[in-house]
Amino acid sequence: MDPYIELCMELLSPLGPVRPLRMFGGHGLYVDGLFMALVIQNQLYLKTDDATRERFIAAGCLPFTYETKLGERQVLSYYQPPEETLESPPLMLPWARLAFEAALRAANAKKPAKAKKPAAAKKTAAKKKSASKEPTAKKAAGRG
Repeated sequence: MDPYIELCMELLSPLGPVRPLRMFGGHGLYVDGLFMALVIQNQLYLKTDDATRERFIAAGCLPFTYETKLGERQVLSYYQPPEETLESPPLMLPWARLAFEAALRAANAKKPAKAKKPAAAKKTAAKKKSASKEPTAKKAAGRG
């Protein structure tokens, strides 16, 4: 495995086991099944959202950007961590936590709330289910 990917995995490991997955011409890094970091061209980018982005900007961190086929510059919600955090897992931990929290919020936002069925709908569904288990007249007549 690429030594830089291994370093990034080690830096994020205080959060839990880190799983790399090839994507976007680089790697996505997952912790507890949450996509929380990108590694593109030997640069780590951590997930941000409206709650965390300003911390990264205030620290002088740069976002991941790329050029579209139409020549437009696209900015994603992934930012480089401060340079000094690449020295050790304890220095990375506060920034990694921010990224994990952003990933968790994003995952929770994608899960639709389960709608409760009205009581009448539940009774109708139960009747249909029990009716489908009863033998029809033809089936009953054919058995005897």
